[in-house]
Amino acid sequence: MSHYSWATLGPAECVATLEPSRHLTVVYGGGLRPAGGGLTEAWSGDFRRPCLSSHDGLLASCGKKFCSRGSRCMLSRETGEPECRCLEACRPSYMPVCGSDGRFYENHCELHRAACLLGKKIVIVHSKDCFLKADPCTMADYARLKNVLLALQTRLQPLQDGDSRQDPASQKRLLVESLFKDLDADGDGRLSNSELAQHVLKEEDFLGCSPGDLLRFDDYNNDGYLTLHEFYTAFQVVQLSLAPEERVSVATVTVGLSTVLTCAVHGDLRPPIVWKRNGLALNFLDLEDINDFGEDDSLYITKVTTIHMGNYTCHASGHEELFQTHILQVNVPPVIRVYPETQAQEPGVAASLRCHAEGIPMPRITWLKNGVDISTQMSKQLSLLANGSELHISSVRYEDTGAYTCIAKNEVGVDEDISSLFIEDSARKTLANILWREEGLSVGNMFYVFSDDGIVILHPVDCEIQRHLKPTEKIFMSYEDICPQGEGDATQPCQWASAVNVRHRYIYVAQPALSRVLVVDVQAQKVLQSIGVDPLPAKLSYDKSHDQVWVLSWGDVHKSQPSLQVITEASTGQGQHLIRTPFAGVDDFFIPPTNLIINHIRFGFIFNKSDPVVHKVDLETLMLLKTIGLQSHGCMPQAMAHTHLGGYFFIQCRQDSSTSAARQLLIDSVTDSVIGPNRDVTGTPHTSPDGRFVVSAAATSPKLHVQEITLGGEIQTLYDLTISQGISDVAFQRSFTQGNQYYIYATLETEPALLFLELSTGKMGVLKNLKELPTGPAWPWGGPRRIVRDSGLFGQYLLTPAQESLFLINGRQNALRCEVSGIKGGTTVVWVGEV
Repeated sequence: MSHYSWATLGPAECVATLEPSRHLTVVYGGGLRPAGGGLTEAWSGDFRRPCLSSHDGLLASCGKKFCSRGSRCMLSRETGEPECRCLEACRPSYMPVCGSDGRFYENHCELHRAACLLGKKIVIVHSKDCFLKADPCTMADYARLKNVLLALQTRLQPLQDGDSRQDPASQKRLLVESLFKDLDADGDGRLSNSELAQHVLKEEDFLGCSPGDLLRFDDYNNDGYLTLHEFYTAFQVVQLSLAPEERVSVATVTVGLSTVLTCAVHGDLRPPIVWKRNGLALNFLDLEDINDFGEDDSLYITKVTTIHMGNYTCHASGHEELFQTHILQVNVPPVIRVYPETQAQEPGVAASLRCHAEGIPMPRITWLKNGVDISTQMSKQLSLLANGSELHISSVRYEDTGAYTCIAKNEVGVDEDISSLFIEDSARKTLANILWREEGLSVGNMFYVFSDDGIVILHPVDCEIQRHLKPTEKIFMSYEDICPQGEGDATQPCQWASAVNVRHRYIYVAQPALSRVLVVDVQAQKVLQSIGVDPLPAKLSYDKSHDQVWVLSWGDVHKSQPSLQVITEASTGQGQHLIRTPFAGVDDFFIPPTNLIINHIRFGFIFNKSDPVVHKVDLETLMLLKTIGLQSHGCMPQAMAHTHLGGYFFIQCRQDSSTSAARQLLIDSVTDSVIGPNRDVTGTPHTSPDGRFVVSAAATSPKLHVQEITLGGEIQTLYDLTISQGISDVAFQRSFTQGNQYYIYATLETEPALLFLELSTGKMGVLKNLKELPTGPAWPWGGPRRIVRDSGLFGQYLLTPAQESLFLINGRQNALRCEVSGIKGGTTVVWVGEV
């Protein structure tokens, strides 16, 4: 490469313009001419000096200042004198060369510029080695360089007390800002190669990397400078933002549809979004309904149900301090039931038509008579009770005959049903079948009580025993006695353990000592057949969704050989199949109940007393799906309850004799994961039929806990009560004065009394003098000391047994209805109603 010549110009001329890989040209007057007799040698530098002007003395000052390749002349800010500074950038040109430092450069200018920045002599060598060997500054070395730079900066400028209390991400941002400020020698908010090169002279060698490599790797716009934003990127400082108005987002979706929740946390270098529900990350769970997070990290929920309602949070991974909360509300169209469907009355008597509606939001109820709105006909004779859920006619007349349509409506749907009323003198003759159904004189609307002396069918309105099946009565299909007598014709009481209502057609009841389950035909009011099962059947449960009865047998009184069997096609009453499940060591099981909104249940749960786990099983295939561990909470499960609102399972943990009562645990049915303790609630959980209320009580504790699940899926404590003693059993009763509200009735553990409590208000009363409690069972499978049973969705009667009698309670009046004497050991009771 030849030396270049400088053409001396006159006062009217401008400076030479030297461009990479181009001929040297001189601007002369208004034209161009070759300099130095026509120099044709290519110039590899980039030597730029602006033209003279009358108001700028730069050229006059730099005119006598010679700067080497890779630099240019500039006036010093401090002294005003001309000085040489390294070029800020080279023009893009790919003519690769090797330097004497063994490094590869894209062109000659970059080589000379690097020599200037590093203060080293670098010449071009005609060797191909640097093209072939690896870059001395690898990505691993580069990452190590940045870590060392931050470590050095930490020692030079430790964080202040206020800064050290911030989260790690904020601390790193402050540290990077501090490093940038120190490197920015001229304070212009941009880091040049010369500023970075000055820094490397002060520090140690970084395994082939230098701060100048920050420009090589992270100058994203290739302008030869690093801005603070690019510096943030180089050091992986994430800058996130969330608008204050987006910190909480409310989404409402109708059940059965899909929804997408999009996170509003934005920012450059934003890490992947983590979604959480009840504190548990959802991204890495194999969930059936939440299975696609999309390219923008949105949360997709397919086929939303009421268990999905609740709060979801999102944050960038590693940056939990900035999160957005999504409140998912689920709307449900109304579902209603009317009672009675048909009734006949004589003139002058009172008549009521009742309509129960469920939905989210709470439906509004209106009534039509023969298609005409009756809201304008309200009078002393005709009135609406309990927020419109009951239409009451105080004294019926012939013109009251008609079809009364109950309509329930909310924002997402409407449902309706008809209750027919007939008024005629001959009602008892011409509409006898209707009247029997209305007054409970038919086979429906009865309490079936399994006592020491056989089966008692009790009519609650008249407080009469409609039928008594004695122990010696025969089973229809096998001609065996209902309760066979022992050897020597010694009389012994019938032994019952558990009974279930199967679609108001049959009752299945266990006889532990006989290792069988009896099937009672409700229509014929006879025992139809017996089904042999494993020894000591102690608990039955009806899975309405799959029409099967689950039977838990103990094997012996020590529960040493428990087994779980399933009777299929239970509502057919005959031709059932008995299936043995593969589960061993079962101590108890739980199948969530259905209601108007939730009419299909897919999963059940089983557990034993020796393992702190619950096992989730498929009710259709009878296969184990998942095991949910409770070890971290030291919980041995004893009982469970469920609400579809928010999808919570409540687990009562077995009490350790050496400690106080164990707190309940909560499980999220969306993730099948333990949320944690249910606050400080203890005892056995009981949920209301609509899933809105949870009442927890225990026989050994005077505490009664009442909680409500909001329509947003949040558990709220209504109140905690302290009563005189423990609770033996609990039943729910719909309120007759407030729509969609409930009472509970609770039997006391040691006192012959019945407590009633209005859940919405906490108003409480006690019915006393219900005679002595039933004696403790002589067999180990006995249930609560004193049970209480309700009479269904529209029923107003409750039953609780004493030692040798039954007490019927009128829930509408919160008063004792009657006592039925002569019935001993009536601790297994089933209500058979038509609705």
